[in-house]
Amino acid sequence: MSAVHTETIHINFDEHTSKSHLACPADQETPRPGVLVIPEFWGLTDYIKSRANALAELGYSALAVDIYGEGWTANTAEEATNAMNRLFADMEKTSERMRSYLNTLKNLKQTDETKTASIGYCLGGALSLHLARLGADVTGVVSFHGDLDPQTAIQAGQVKAKILVCHGEADAFILEEKVKSFKKEMEDAGVDYQFIGYPNAHHGFTNPKATENGKKFDIPTAYDEKADQSSWEEMQKFFHGIFN
Repeated sequence: MSAVHTETIHINFDEHTSKSHLACPADQETPRPGVLVIPEFWGLTDYIKSRANALAELGYSALAVDIYGEGWTANTAEEATNAMNRLFADMEKTSERMRSYLNTLKNLKQTDETKTASIGYCLGGALSLHLARLGADVTGVVSFHGDLDPQTAIQAGQVKAKILVCHGEADAFILEEKVKSFKKEMEDAGVDYQFIGYPNAHHGFTNPKATENGKKFDIPTAYDEKADQSSWEEMQKFFHGIFN
């Protein structure tokens, strides 16, 4: 594993500045495949930054996005839900931001612009899938316990990215009907996708604080170490396939 260099990348929008977290190998001499890391509805927490750092240790250029701007993170589930809902209330603006994050990643000197991916957790998984549905020029997308409902309709051939979905089969937010609808959507549009379900894994299964947060805020989230490790390994295999 490589030593990691980190810095803050400022992305300016009309109403705020996104203070995003870049992590890349400290000894990097040539551009590497770049990965957007889109956070849970809590915002750009230390947990999400740690995921970007772990990607950098694997040799990638990783940009963890400050999705709400100015480094704001939620203190309660209610705050997080309200902030997330504001994003979904204006998908035109949110779509523009997603494209801006991807363009920022591609334009970094540390990134090979021909090899990019977007991964995301919960909210971030949904937005990463949305980026793929927009037909963005991204090589691959990975969703970890992200919502599967489309925010835009897709046509056959529209999605350029290959997709990996890592889903907790005990997720109280994403019931079987959503899973069936998502698979039909992907198949009808001819998307190259993989869908992996983890038995007994709940929403938020990759976040070590999910169980604590679930109890604190009375939400159905829980950490699952086995599913966490397995999904991270599946992501690595997926990246090896799309970047090599």
